[in-house]
Amino acid sequence: MNPFASMTSSSHKYSVILPTYNERTNLPIITQLLIDTFTAHALPFEIIIVDDASPDGTQDVARQLARAYGEDKILVKPRAGKLGLGTAYIHGLNFVTGDFVIIMDADFSHHPKFIPQFISLQQKHNLDIVTGTRYRSTSKPSATKLVSRGANFLADTVLNPGVSDLTGSKGYVFQMEMIVRARAEGYTIGEVPITFVDRIFGESKLGADEIVGYAKGVWQLFISI
Repeated sequence: MNPFASMTSSSHKYSVILPTYNERTNLPIITQLLIDTFTAHALPFEIIIVDDASPDGTQDVARQLARAYGEDKILVKPRAGKLGLGTAYIHGLNFVTGDFVIIMDADFSHHPKFIPQFISLQQKHNLDIVTGTRYRSTSKPSATKLVSRGANFLADTVLNPGVSDLTGSKGYVFQMEMIVRARAEGYTIGEVPITFVDRIFGESKLGADEIVGYAKGVWQLFISI
């Protein structure tokens, strides 16, 4: 049975926001996987690369990709420095032209192969937001997942967001606030089981600052919503 049989073709355009910092090796591969996925399902798309002045030449690679695939498909929207993942997504939102926005990491922790499942679920239930969850899949536990489980437990206890995974990207605070505020406003949210893979090339950017920022974000949302 085709798991995407319920996904109907339409004129909807999908905008992918892809923040990068020192992803020179990963960027060409994740870009090709995205293009292959959208092309295989005949889905209009654009990829917005938000690079935070990577010292490894990621921005040069991004511009080469834009020339190769077309600047209507690959949009390079750099920033002056490393300003944080959450604000990178917000920066990218200023340039989207699609009907739906997909936010994901460039290090293969989110594989593009799951995108058709997101679209299928959204179409089936006319959802406002679809998020990936690692806790309904069989992916092998890792140190990152254990940290995330703790972060999710904290947010779920304090905020009751109604989804199982608030740390699916490393823009923890951004994702948490988006989901919690959307739920508070009555938007519909669905989940797709995904396999989260630790990065293949390069070093993880998850550190103490992200964890402390997440805890602060939980508290700020608790007192404001």
